[in-house]
Amino acid sequence: MADDQEVKLFGAWGSPSTRRVEIALKLKGVKYEYIEEDLKNKSPLLLTYNPVHKKVPVLLHNGKPIAESLIILEYIDDTWQQGPPILPKDPYQRSKARFWAKFLDDKFAPQIWKACWGEGEERDKGIEEATESLKLLENEIKGKKLFGGDNVGLVDIVAHFMAYWSEILQQLLGLDFFTREKYPNLFNWGDEFCNCSFVKENLPPKHELVLIFKGLTNSYTSSA
Repeated sequence: MADDQEVKLFGAWGSPSTRRVEIALKLKGVKYEYIEEDLKNKSPLLLTYNPVHKKVPVLLHNGKPIAESLIILEYIDDTWQQGPPILPKDPYQRSKARFWAKFLDDKFAPQIWKACWGEGEERDKGIEEATESLKLLENEIKGKKLFGGDNVGLVDIVAHFMAYWSEILQQLLGLDFFTREKYPNLFNWGDEFCNCSFVKENLPPKHELVLIFKGLTNSYTSSA
C-alpha cells in the first residue's frame, strides 16, 4: 500500500473502540491522521461519514468512510498486508476469533456496564453475569500468551478494555469481582498485551482515565 494513501481516523480520546482501531493501525504500520471528536458537539464531518449511528470511530480511507470498530479492524487487515495478520488465515481459527470478538462486544461489555453503572439488583445481576463470562475467558486464554497465540490478534485488540480500562474502573467504584487472584490467566495476558510497544504507546494515562470515569460516575449519580 503506497505511503500517499489518505487515512484519517475520527475518534474520541477516552473511547476504547477508538483505541482498538489505533492499535490495529500501529500494528500494521499504517500512517494516519487522527481527528478528535467532541462527542457532546459532533462535527458535521462525523455525521456525514457515519449518518446511521453517528458514533466514533470512523476510518476514512481515500475519502471512503468505514464505521463500526469490528468492521474497521477487518478492513485494516484486508487492506494492509504488511505486518502481522489481525485475523488468522485458517478459516476455522478466523471463525473462532470472530466469535470471541463478538462475545466481548455483544455480551461481556454490556455486562461490565451493568456491573459498574447499574443500581441495586441490576448491578448485582451485572456482576453475576460478568463473572460467568470472565470464567469462560479465563479458560479460553489458559496456556496461551495472547488470544492470538504468539502475536497480537483480533481478540486481543477487542479485549484491550479488559486489560486496561476495567481495573481502573473497578478501583474507582470500589468493586472487586475482577482480580488477579481470581483470574490469573487473564491478568497475565493483560500484562503481556499492554507491554507490547505499539499498545503501550497508545494507552491513555491512567490518571486521565480516572477523571473521565469520575465524570461518568457523577453524571449517573445525579441522574439517578
